[in-house]
Parts: sequence; C-alpha cells; structure tokens
Amino acid sequence: MRNCHYTDFPGALLTPEICNLLSAIHEYRGKQALYIKARKDILRSLLEVAVIQSTDASNRIEGIYTSDARLRELVMQKAEPGNRNEREIAGYRDVLRTIHENYEYIPVTPNTILQLHRDLYSYHPSGMGGHWKSADNLIAETDAAGNKRTRFTPTPAFETPEAMRALCEAYNEAVAQEHYDPLMLLVLFIFDFLCIHPFNDGNGRMSRLLTLMLLYQHGYIVGKYISLEKLIEENKQTYYETLQESSTGWDTGNNNYLPFLRYLLGIILKSYREFESRVEHIVTTKMSKAERIRHVFEQKTGKISKADIVHHCPDISLSFIERTLKQMLEAGEIKKIGAARATAYIKL
Repeated sequence: MRNCHYTDFPGALLTPEICNLLSAIHEYRGKQALYIKARKDILRSLLEVAVIQSTDASNRIEGIYTSDARLRELVMQKAEPGNRNEREIAGYRDVLRTIHENYEYIPVTPNTILQLHRDLYSYHPSGMGGHWKSADNLIAETDAAGNKRTRFTPTPAFETPEAMRALCEAYNEAVAQEHYDPLMLLVLFIFDFLCIHPFNDGNGRMSRLLTLMLLYQHGYIVGKYISLEKLIEENKQTYYETLQESSTGWDTGNNNYLPFLRYLLGIILKSYREFESRVEHIVTTKMSKAERIRHVFEQKTGKISKADIVHHCPDISLSFIERTLKQMLEAGEIKKIGAARATAYIKL
C-alpha cells in the first residue's frame, strides 16, 4: 500500500514558481478581512451566486446537470429533487452548506469523510453513501477512435480503509508540526485522496468539497464568495491533464506532485483576484449600477451574456440588467447576437 508522509518530501516541491504562488495567495489572504468588511448585502449576493455556481459546476464536471431554473430552486430549497441528477445536486447542496456553516468543527478523519459522503448521497435510494468502495476501480480514458485504456489504478478496495486512515493521520501530523505551509499540504492531501479513490462514486465531488473545507479551516475563505468549482470546470481539460501527469508512478511513490500543486494553487490565486476585483468595483468606486454593467463590456473581450453580467455583478437584479441592456441596444452601444439561451451581446 502506498504510504503518505508529509513531514519529509514537501520541501522539494518549493520551487520558485510554487513559492511565488504561495506568497501571492498569502498576500490576498492578508487583505481578505478588508473585503469582508464590504457591505453585507454585497457579500450575501456573492455568497448566493457562488453556492449556485459551485453546486452546478462541480456536478457538471461529472456529467450531472439540470435546467438553470430547477438548479436555483433546488439550491434555494424551493423544490424537491425529481430525478437522479437532481437528487445528487441536492446532496451536494446540503454538504456544501454543512461545510460553510460548520467547517471549524469538522475534524479531518475517515469517519468525517464517510459522513460527508453519506450526506452527499442522502437522497439516493441505493444507500451507497457513507461506505468505502466495495470493488476495485480504474481510472480509464477513451481516445478519439473509441478505444478505452486504463490511465490509473487506484488503491485496491480491501486496502482503502487503512489507506484513508493513514492519509488523514499523515495530514494532521504534518499540519500540527507547522513545518510546511498548510496551503501546500492540503493540496497534497486532496491529490492523494483522488489517487486512493475511496468511493464507488462521488470521488471528484468529494475532493472539491474537502478542498473548500480545508481552505476554510486554514483561513482561506474565498471559496464562499467565488466558486472554485466553476473555475475548475472552466479549466477542466487542464485539471484532468495535471491529474494524469502527477499520478504517474503514484502507487510506487515515484510520482511528481508539482503539476497538480501548480494547477490548484493557480485556481486559488485566480479566485482571490476575482474576489478583489468584484468587491473593489462595488465598494471603492463611485460607478452606478448601469455604469458597472457597461464596465463589464469594457473589461471583457468577445460576446457577453446576461449570465456573464450576473457573474460579475451579482448584487444587481436581472430586471435591471435587462433594462440596461435594452437601453444600450437602443443607443447603439452594443449589438445582440444569437437567440433564446444562446443570446449574447458584443460591444460596438
């Protein structure tokens, strides 16, 4: 069984690039208290949008989705799940809420991870939630010709309980020693979790939920207001490529963590930059709501949808956005392209 020890090798991962990423994230973390002092209504809007985007994106990565209207109803608990996809979305919503509200009191233990997985599948009739995998699983990929091949073989099912116990102990021990940056340690933990692949289903979603939980526990709360899951979905191809690159030789202890470490630290840094950008535009500038909508067109290249504007201005109502877009169309500032769900606008 692969042993996870975080008290010796992480120092070799502190390349100049990784050190720069860590330093930049630390700097943003130092400023996040200023952002949190922004108006409560702004943060509430950012939080609501992030919860919806996180629930949507993390499930979409796994091919689980529903309509935008149903998604919002499910996340806001205004509807009961009506099919398998919606049951899994509702489960993710519940675990995400648990982590948002209780992360300080959730220990990193196998039992905790089992309980969170149980809640992830609480609407699922199979009862698969809360149990380690019952059979060996493979990480496979299909090439352009339709041929399947095994990309990676995770920890065997019979070794999984012990592997998860050792993983949690190694992480907690390394964090307690305070020798290495906990931000780096949590990325290594998430990667090894994915390589163990402890569940029959839900490993990817659990890894993203655990990422948020560990970030919050170490004081990096940006994931509450900016959806890390959405940023990962937007860079999904790179996500899978770095997983593959870093997992080669993992079972024999000869893998290279750097590609995945670089990727996930980059996602965290990007989320902080978005957080700063949104809060500063709202709090430190004198722009009106209409001016902020126009500013989106100044900052973004190419076509822009209503969803893009909501993403950048979550505190502005959809009706106000639509009214401003109509005024901009009439004034010849923008041009409408596409129709229905594909409707977008370009700056003239």
